[in-house]
Amino acid sequence: MRKKVDSYLGFAAKSKNLVSGYQSCLHAIKHRKLKLLIFAEDLSENTVKKLSRVADESGVPVRVYGHSEELSQITGNQDRGIFGITDGNFAEAIMKEIDGK
Repeated sequence: MRKKVDSYLGFAAKSKNLVSGYQSCLHAIKHRKLKLLIFAEDLSENTVKKLSRVADESGVPVRVYGHSEELSQITGNQDRGIFGITDGNFAEAIMKEIDGK
């Protein structure tokens, strides 16, 4: 499972279907471009709470996966713990893998 999710995140980053960081994800949610929001497990509770509320209000599914250091490395970003998927197919595949279905 873990290897597949990592691959999907890498592909999403390479195909420009991934946004990262608090402000970028917030902007994408407000413009209805985000299909999935992913938080790293080691984010602060306050950050997760704030962005989760905005995502819930907009109907964007939220998942918690991995640690920010490994996710940053997989996606080619530096020091990021919040990631958004803008492609519906990538979002669906990642959610299925994380949920174990």
